[in-house]
Amino acid sequence: MILAEPIWLLLFLLPLFFGFRRRNARPAEISLRLPQASGLQGDSTWRSYARRWLPGFRWLTVALLVIAMARPQHKWEQEKVKADAVDIVLAMDISPSMLSRDFDPDRLAVAKKVAIDFVDKRPYDRIGLVAFSAEAFTQCPLTTDRRVVQSFIRELEVGRLEDGTAIGMGLATAVNRLKDSPSVSKVVILLTDGENNAGYIPPMKAAEIAKSLGVRVYTVGIGTEGIVLSPTQRLPDGNYAFAPRHLMFDTELLREIARETDGKFYRAYSERDLEGIYEQIDQLEKTKIEISIVRHTTEYFYWFVAAAAFLLILEMLLRWGMLRTVTP
Repeated sequence: MILAEPIWLLLFLLPLFFGFRRRNARPAEISLRLPQASGLQGDSTWRSYARRWLPGFRWLTVALLVIAMARPQHKWEQEKVKADAVDIVLAMDISPSMLSRDFDPDRLAVAKKVAIDFVDKRPYDRIGLVAFSAEAFTQCPLTTDRRVVQSFIRELEVGRLEDGTAIGMGLATAVNRLKDSPSVSKVVILLTDGENNAGYIPPMKAAEIAKSLGVRVYTVGIGTEGIVLSPTQRLPDGNYAFAPRHLMFDTELLREIARETDGKFYRAYSERDLEGIYEQIDQLEKTKIEISIVRHTTEYFYWFVAAAAFLLILEMLLRWGMLRTVTP
């Protein structure tokens, strides 16, 4: 609630001014001689008490009119957003090597954290999620509900699929989610930490399919090469045994996939690197947004005018009606 013309509230200072002048004015002395004072004494009635409140009605009426002139009103705005959104599928490697501990606590945990932050920054885009190791599956179809996508990312874990790294399968599954997309911009962010060693779809064949469908692929290689504390075998209880292993990385394959689809290849050796990569992709794939703001104003001055008119009529009816005094 605001006042459109609050300057009128200064009128409330006038009663203080006149009250100060009346206090400093000399009182007029009137004398009346009577044979005795008992004639001035009499019983007070409810009318005499009620008449004392009549001036209050008049002052309250004036106060309401002053507030009405200040124009109390309520303003609110409504945003209408028109967005040319981008359809994005995150294809994330969940092979056992993603548990390697060259990241804190491991590669997969950091990849999930950074992906969740990325999704949070894309309020107008449709985002889907594909997970892959030796095979691939759609964890979440394209949706604008960021919280749903983030929830599915948190649920990603190693061991759901057969061990291995099928980059071609992961990319093909992600592209399949985008083939019927009406969006002008279709993007796959493929994150992996190793070499392609499984799957029946070659990675470059999947890249050719992506190119034919207008899908741009950003490839992200996560992890360091060389000796890394990594899973060696799966234990009966479902956990993994860890030991130092020499891990390899097929940089050239990821670079070729990105080049074939007019995308870009990135390398992440740390969590900070990965955060920077997603920030760059976020800037490259900007969503075009048109926002129109509709402003609404509701006036309330007429309520105060109506209340003032009611009090004025009530005061007149009382003064010239049941509270009227007759002078002989």
